[in-house]
Amino acid sequence: MPSCGPPVDALAQATAQSQYRVYSDYRYKAPDYPAVRSVTSKECKSMASWLDVVLPGESPRRHSPSPVSESVLLLHAREGTREERRQELLDGLLAERAMLPPKYFYDAQGCALYQAICQLDEYYPVATEAALFARVRDEIVALLPQHAQWIDLGCGDGNKSWPWLSAVDAARFVGVDISEDWLHATLREAKHRFPDIEHEGIVCDFTRTLDLPSVREESGSRPPVFFYPGSSISNFSPADTLHFLQAIWRHLGERGVLLICVDGQQDPVRLRAAYDDALGVTAAFNRNVLRVVNHALGADFRPERFHHRAVFNAEESRVELSLVATEDHVVHLGGHPRRFQAGESILTEYSYKYSGPAFAALLEIAGFGNLHHWQSSDAGYHVFLAGRRPLS
Repeated sequence: MPSCGPPVDALAQATAQSQYRVYSDYRYKAPDYPAVRSVTSKECKSMASWLDVVLPGESPRRHSPSPVSESVLLLHAREGTREERRQELLDGLLAERAMLPPKYFYDAQGCALYQAICQLDEYYPVATEAALFARVRDEIVALLPQHAQWIDLGCGDGNKSWPWLSAVDAARFVGVDISEDWLHATLREAKHRFPDIEHEGIVCDFTRTLDLPSVREESGSRPPVFFYPGSSISNFSPADTLHFLQAIWRHLGERGVLLICVDGQQDPVRLRAAYDDALGVTAAFNRNVLRVVNHALGADFRPERFHHRAVFNAEESRVELSLVATEDHVVHLGGHPRRFQAGESILTEYSYKYSGPAFAALLEIAGFGNLHHWQSSDAGYHVFLAGRRPLS
C-alpha cells in the first residue's frame, strides 16, 4: 500500500484552485510507455478553461529546467489508454484465477478509505516507520547528497517528504504518482512549504515502467535521491522488485541514492490484524475496487456478494488479499459474462515480507552498493540507503 493521501475534500479544493500547468509532453514517452490516465483530445479541450494543455497533433512544449518556484505537472499520456486499462482489467478478471492489480484500489473513495487505514492501531507500518525515521534521520541525512533532486515515488500527499527537504537542502522536489489529483494538491502544498526550490509532478504508472528523463538530465549537477517509503515495494513480486530496482539504478548517475522502506517478517497474528482490522476498514477498501471495475467496464459487480480475506502465505512470505464470492452468481463485464462459484476468489494484492539480508541481496543483484541498513527495535521493519556499486 502507498503512502496516505489528503482527504477527498482537500483534494477537490486544491485541484479546483490549482494554478499548475499540465503538459502532455510526448518527448518523455518511451515507445511502450504506459499511461495511467487516458486523456483524449476531447477531454483535453474540456479541461482548457482551467488547464494549459498541449493537445495531440499540436507542437509539444519543450521541457527545460523550471525557474525557481515554478511548479510543472508533466502528464504522460497517449491515445488508447482507456482501452488498455479496460483490457488489463478484463484479462485479469477472465483468467482462470481472477485477479485485479492493486493500483485500481485508488479512486477517490479508495484513497479516503486508505487514509483511514493509516490511522488504525492495527496497521503498524505507519507508526513503525515514523518512529524509525525519528530515531535515525540524522544518521541518514549525514549520508545523503546535498542540493539534490528529491524524487518521491508514489508521493501521495507528500507529507513523508517534507521533513527531509530542508535537511538535505534539496534543489528540486519531484513528485511521482498514479493520481493526478493527488499531485495537484501535493505540488500546491510543496510550493507553499518550500517556495525557493523547484517543483515538478509526473503522473505515471511506475509499476510498469519507470522512465524519468528530466531526472537523468539533472543527475550530474543535482544528484537524485529516490525516496520510496511505506513499504510499497512489498506489492511487487520479487522478480518485478528486481526490475524496478534496476530501473531506479539507471537514473542515479554517479552520486544518486535510493532511500527505501521495507516491511519485514512479522508474527502472522500481527499481520492478519493489520490486513483485516476489527472495524472492517480494510475490508471496505478491498471491496471498493469492485466499484472501480463497475465504472471502468460497465460491469455489474455487487460488492456485498464478496467478503474480504487476508491470509499469510508463509512459504512465499507474503500476505494475500482477495475477495471471495459468498454465493454462485454471474457478473457481466461489459459484455463478457464471468461466473463466480461460492468460495471462488479474486486476488487483489500481494504484500511480500522480507528479512533484512534477503532485501539487501536484491539490492546488490540490481547493481546497488554502499548499503546502509537500519531496522526497527523488533527487527520487523527496515530502511535501506543504497547507491551505485563502485566500479571494480
